[in-house]
Amino acid sequence: MSWELSRLMKEGIGKGRTREDHREVSDQLYYAYAEGRGFRDLVAVVGEEALSARDKLYLKFADEFERRFVNQGVYEDRDIDETLDLGWELLTMLPEGELKRIDPQTIKAYHPKYRRPS
Repeated sequence: MSWELSRLMKEGIGKGRTREDHREVSDQLYYAYAEGRGFRDLVAVVGEEALSARDKLYLKFADEFERRFVNQGVYEDRDIDETLDLGWELLTMLPEGELKRIDPQTIKAYHPKYRRPS
């Protein structure tokens, strides 16, 4: 089943299918969440005091990602654009230099810091 899902992610998203930033935002969100989860595990062993400022950002990101992105309410009906925009909003918690899985031109086009209000 996961092979089918990864194939769907590979062939079913991006420009002409969803939004051109979909793949990059997805990759960055997964990476940032995995980092945060890893630091959560580390905190259980050594305590939060042992984390760097960067580590703490990722830990906070993981908490917010779960609260706002993963735990979508039963009656919350987000379309793909709203979901990607929420992903970008969450990614603003991290310094722009940490967004290494997103092309700089995509950042300039979609990051809330650069987007003009519609």
